[in-house]
Amino acid sequence: MTTSYDKSAAVVVLPSAGGGRITDPSLRTWLAQSDLSREEHPRELLARVLDVLNLPYPEEGLGALRMWGQTGDRPTVWIAAADPVFLEPRLDHLRLHALRYADLPSHELRPLFDHLQKTLAADRQFGFARLGYCGYLRASVPISTSSVPAYVVDGRNPGEFLPSGEHTRTHRNILSEIEMALHEHEVNADRAAEGRPPVNSLWLWGGGRAPERVTRAQPPLFADDPLMLGYWESATAVSELWPGDFASCVEASIAGFVAVTPEEDQTSASLMRWLSDLRELLREHAVSRLVLLFRDGLRADVQRSHGFRIWRRDSPLLD
Repeated sequence: MTTSYDKSAAVVVLPSAGGGRITDPSLRTWLAQSDLSREEHPRELLARVLDVLNLPYPEEGLGALRMWGQTGDRPTVWIAAADPVFLEPRLDHLRLHALRYADLPSHELRPLFDHLQKTLAADRQFGFARLGYCGYLRASVPISTSSVPAYVVDGRNPGEFLPSGEHTRTHRNILSEIEMALHEHEVNADRAAEGRPPVNSLWLWGGGRAPERVTRAQPPLFADDPLMLGYWESATAVSELWPGDFASCVEASIAGFVAVTPEEDQTSASLMRWLSDLRELLREHAVSRLVLLFRDGLRADVQRSHGFRIWRRDSPLLD
């Protein structure tokens, strides 16, 4: 099968770069000399990566793909991702806050999903499950869900991202039941007593069935992201967990790769280290081109020849 991606490029997902987080002047200059752009609207991370690779984006079933990436087995039923969130009441709207990792440890998430399964799944029309830090909703018939995960909506009015069209009433009804069941749970009472936001809703997104497995040429993937891993698994493509450094990715790849740095490591120090390592790999001809996708929507296309753009010293996009 003919490859549809640039085999010379390394595509790398990095922490957010804005807000002055790139403090090394030489790295700021290096990035300013590249082709910099910023996404006008927030997008799901897999969509951004597949755009670079010119690979097809799934029409449905992102939640099932994420479960596939976690378990290694293709789900055979309708699945939606169900991310825990805090809906903050504002004067005239709600503001959504995604709760991940340090915000919601597993010993708190587990009893919440156990409670939902016990109280709402008695008739077996719906089922709730938790795998690691991810939540899921199983439905006997499809319902409308959002097309983007909670982290895309984080800090925004969720109404702009809610589903429309067929089955939206079912979505509203099940969401109302979920919020009532979570309202007075002891986990939320403890969180409120400690001054932490409660888990007062779930963000339902990516509903559908997992795609059939195909064979498609894709660069090797190095990531812990379960949705990425599920997509690569569905294409019978090579994927490994994030090895901790880019040199290992180069060593394990013939030409080109996709690497996703851990979502839980968003420190400025890690960002500086990873950028320095990537710059050195480019200088050493270990990779011929870099496409850097920062989690805040910034993109940098970097080639060695960009170093001749000596008139570029900084960019407002880095601020």
